[in-house]
Amino acid sequence: MRHFLTLKDFTKKEILEIVNLALKIKNKKKQKKYLKNQTLGMIFEKSSTRTRVSFEAGMFQLGGHALFLSSDNTQLGRGEPIKDTARVLSRMLDIIMIRTFSQERLEEFAQYSTIPVINGLTDGYHPIQLIADYMTMIEHKKDKNPVVAYVGDGNNMAHSWLMLASKLGFELRVASPVGYECDGHMIDNAMKQAKISGAKITFFHDPKEAVKDADVITTDTWISMGQEEGKAKKIKDFKGFIVDSEMMKLAKKDAIFLHCLPAYRGYEVSEEILEKFEKVIFDEAENRLHGQKGIMVWLNKQKK
Repeated sequence: MRHFLTLKDFTKKEILEIVNLALKIKNKKKQKKYLKNQTLGMIFEKSSTRTRVSFEAGMFQLGGHALFLSSDNTQLGRGEPIKDTARVLSRMLDIIMIRTFSQERLEEFAQYSTIPVINGLTDGYHPIQLIADYMTMIEHKKDKNPVVAYVGDGNNMAHSWLMLASKLGFELRVASPVGYECDGHMIDNAMKQAKISGAKITFFHDPKEAVKDADVITTDTWISMGQEEGKAKKIKDFKGFIVDSEMMKLAKKDAIFLHCLPAYRGYEVSEEILEKFEKVIFDEAENRLHGQKGIMVWLNKQKK
């Protein structure tokens, strides 16, 4: 049995298996009921639009059922030990997805779970988004080894890009303001893996250097959920990091722009760029549905 907690737990072969399975499921005219009569428990300690809808709809399309569980209506919200909740739900469900704050909290839950646990987002990583992003890159760039430039906060999205690039072996450039770089431990893990895969990973404080001749430009919100108190300071510190038409001109002529959404126009991305790449960005959003179906089906196969 396997969990889906971070991409560092997977080989290149396994990541590509999941991506290719997701693309296969997406392109099937008639949806096969891979998870017929199975139940997914969705624990939300952080609210979401895309994560809830994509998992709930995906499970229904695969022939199963999804249960929404918030910290407000479960014993977790009243202080029940994580290990107890994990052991109870393992006896009642087939798969669990958790969207929470701490990666350690997620990993403790998985330690005591006897069914697959999926990371729906933590402060450390957002691996389900990277499956969707890579699917979108394949569909729009037809290039499995693009040069990707991530512009913005060294947050869970940046960490997940580090993991994906280091596993698959493509070039990744990360540009963040001083003081907002990726976590050092996560950088070390990615650089060790990059030596094995042949990935080229470089870090910048000047976003213009990072995006020069890149194939894919991607960013994320500067103010993550739960960090709103530092909004004014971040807006000041991130001056010059907006992905706008001037920045995109530095990339290759056929470069695409990705954003995991929600997007805050005028901050990390301009209105013009968001609308110019509207097709790509909303294909990316839809791929959350198909990517997560691929993850769930793949995990289910590992139980057999």
